[in-house]
Amino acid sequence: MISVFLPAVEATIISTAMPSIVADLGGFGLFSWAFGAYLLMQAVTTPIYGRFADLFGRKRVFFAGASLFLLASIACGFAWGMIPLVVFRALQGMGAGALQSVPVTIIGDIYQPADRARALGWLSSVWAIAAVTGPMIGGFIVEYLNWEMVFWVNVPIGIVTMAMLAFFHDEELHPRQHEVDYLGAILLMLGVGAPMIVLVQAQTLEGWTIVSLLVGGAVALVALVIQERRVGEPIVPFRLWRSKVIALGNFGSLSLGVILMSVSAFLPTYVQGVMGYSPTLAGFAVAAQSLSWSVASVLAGIMMVRTSYRFVGSIGALILIAGTAMLIALEPSSGLLWAMCGAFTVGLGMGFCNTTLVVAVQTSVGWNERGVATSSNLFLRTIGQTLGAALGGALLNYGISQHAPEAVGAVNRLFDPRVREGLGASGISHLTQAIAGSLHEVYLISGFLALLTLVVMLRFPVGLSPTRVARD
Repeated sequence: MISVFLPAVEATIISTAMPSIVADLGGFGLFSWAFGAYLLMQAVTTPIYGRFADLFGRKRVFFAGASLFLLASIACGFAWGMIPLVVFRALQGMGAGALQSVPVTIIGDIYQPADRARALGWLSSVWAIAAVTGPMIGGFIVEYLNWEMVFWVNVPIGIVTMAMLAFFHDEELHPRQHEVDYLGAILLMLGVGAPMIVLVQAQTLEGWTIVSLLVGGAVALVALVIQERRVGEPIVPFRLWRSKVIALGNFGSLSLGVILMSVSAFLPTYVQGVMGYSPTLAGFAVAAQSLSWSVASVLAGIMMVRTSYRFVGSIGALILIAGTAMLIALEPSSGLLWAMCGAFTVGLGMGFCNTTLVVAVQTSVGWNERGVATSSNLFLRTIGQTLGAALGGALLNYGISQHAPEAVGAVNRLFDPRVREGLGASGISHLTQAIAGSLHEVYLISGFLALLTLVVMLRFPVGLSPTRVARD
């Protein structure tokens, strides 16, 4: 449970620190890449780590990923520009794939279905409770110390996590010959990575480059499907998608990932850049989501045992719709309280929906496929986060270039309170309106996906729960 603290703190601290990092390093055009590079590599490595955990054991795979994550975290603090930071964030994401999938798989191993729902609820709760401290610590560090510390805080936590897992988790392994699907892993990275690059950098790429990346990505995905059908132990076993529960669970997680980024990545930008609040107060807005997520996760774990996946998930989707509606209505004059309430409501919906989907997917497979099934679900959520970061960043950059093309270079100064006033009242108003309008589009997309999540939840079989089969 402690291991989930690493990606939790990383996700929330970096979101509140990014405006200050941009003010120091520059490179606002690469803003979304600081999120996208991390999430992209986390996404494409999550199913790889999940399959390796099934093949070689949970502990070995976790130690490898955690080591890479910690080394990259140290490197991020020494970044001398936005491009090096993006590179180190990508390496960090490669390690984070293990931190995301392996702990959840271990919970599935050591608990029976009825207890697993409660345990995963607590696991999600710990992730969220840990994340509550992240925005506040991140805001404090940025305001009173140096932003480098937001990356280095991972190191002592990671060392403690690895030591605890080494001493306290006894894993029984049964050595056998494996067919490691390295080609499938490479094709997965290429097939997902190429279109993500286009989505994030479409405005700066030449037409032939865009076409080449899209065609190359499509070819890699087709080759991946062919490769996975012919190997004995595929990285992405597509046959699992024949299960209605897994298909619904994965599609729902994809939508949740996009919605999550509308708060985690872009609400601090709104609070700081548009409303003019400090990094610490921007951190409180994200902390509100994390706090409510923790409460809803515990409740979901208890409720789904007594009711059904469909009932609990539908409640969460309805709450998500209400939360995204509040963000759609957000205006520069709304105030910090409105932003926090919107984030709090979205967090409630995320807690109910996310826990429900993970438990549903895990209980639909056996031990030898639990790692890959769990990681495929988390993979789709991370792909959603990557899409959310890329799409949100593209809309943000496009909106500024359209509404304030002459002031694009001044955006970096908007996030630094010491030089913000130097832009003048009219300059600040012009820029904030451009940012607010662009982020409004981001929240409209989140609202649509919240409605789509409700449709997904209503498609779950009636009566299906961790302890009961479906009635129809």
